[in-house]
Amino acid sequence: MDDFLTKKIIGAAIEVHRELGSGLLESIYEEALCHEFDLRGIKYERQVEIDVVYKGKIIKGQRLDLIVEKEVIVELKSLSKVPEAVDAQVLSYLKATKLKRALRINFGLKTLIDGVKRYSL
Repeated sequence: MDDFLTKKIIGAAIEVHRELGSGLLESIYEEALCHEFDLRGIKYERQVEIDVVYKGKIIKGQRLDLIVEKEVIVELKSLSKVPEAVDAQVLSYLKATKLKRALRINFGLKTLIDGVKRYSL
């Protein structure tokens, strides 16, 4: 899953982390990353509401941080350690949206690349 689009997303995130460092709120990184996407001409949707279907019933209430180019889910965190439950969360987003790729980007670490995790179905 080493593709051009995810490299563009990670490059934008690295630039945000380089400028802002770690320790800020997720919402600040989301705003900055969206601005960086705008500067780079990367299309995205923000705070996308997704539905979960359970035995034919649609259950609302989940929001994912970003969908980039209608292809890649981006889940943002700003934590010193990401709980394992986040992996299940991202995988459930992939299943619910029927998308194949996701990135979890954790801005809470000193080196951003250590906070990037790729997912694929």
